[in-house]
Amino acid sequence: MTMALAATLDEGRLSVFILLGLAAMVTVGVSLLMGYAGQVSLGQAAFYAVGGYTAGLMSVHGLPPVLGLAAAPLVAALFAVVIGIPLLRLRGHHLAFATLATQLILLSLAGELEFLGGSIGLQGIPRFGAGPLELGGDRGYAFLTWAAVAVVVLVARNVIESRAGRGLRALATSEIAAESAGVAVGRAKLAVFALSAAFAGLAGGIYAFYVGYIAPGSFPVLLSIEYVVMAVVGGLGTIWGALAGATAIVLLVQLLNNIGTMEGMPSYAPSVLSYAVYSILLIAAVLFLPGGLVPAVRDRLAARGTKAA
Repeated sequence: MTMALAATLDEGRLSVFILLGLAAMVTVGVSLLMGYAGQVSLGQAAFYAVGGYTAGLMSVHGLPPVLGLAAAPLVAALFAVVIGIPLLRLRGHHLAFATLATQLILLSLAGELEFLGGSIGLQGIPRFGAGPLELGGDRGYAFLTWAAVAVVVLVARNVIESRAGRGLRALATSEIAAESAGVAVGRAKLAVFALSAAFAGLAGGIYAFYVGYIAPGSFPVLLSIEYVVMAVVGGLGTIWGALAGATAIVLLVQLLNNIGTMEGMPSYAPSVLSYAVYSILLIAAVLFLPGGLVPAVRDRLAARGTKAA
């Protein structure tokens, strides 16, 4: 279905479709991280940035774009392991603020380092291609993005259904029970943290090739908050919930941007509207849909089926 949309959507809507796919990749990782490992990350855009800078930097220096895109999730996962070893000792809001601080530090460094383009940004990133083939327009990037989404969904699903996934499900229920059952809690948390970072890094690599330019301003704190809202609204710990939440929020953001950029609106209107709506959505989800959209719909359909039987 998504490939059919990539083939039929007009050029004006393809950019939103691409951004939706990129957000879905990151949100799947956030949903697994929060839903299974019980870890809240407010700095997921940092891994998105690591992937983008990795792919962009390698390509700018003449390496094949395919190699840059392959390295993006690997470097993001490695970065997550390095910072995750000390950070994952923290819990709750302490971890959330620590991941947020990590993103702020990373973006500050990117703005100061000349080989990353500094505050001006990394420019001249070539179009993605393999050999003589090169993606020219948005349609090609739509196919690439949603093919990557399919890979992310497949990997996430296989992880959940594997033996390690059963340990993660136990971890989501109770850390003490999981540890008593032989689950290496610390190692499992670190593995999910790295996996979620790899998904974000892959999305960041595609984003870098798509826009051809990245800078610290391309990865604001609001972006990390968006991913958390997407995961919570869609349903934590569910793959389809992540996709549903990403779809709902990306389309809402597009609507808010259209409203905020209308004639007569102040320049800060889009960001103010976004923060306000994210806050309202989080409160509404916690109060009325604590499990998220997809679990709520699934439970409603199950209840109707029981009544019909």
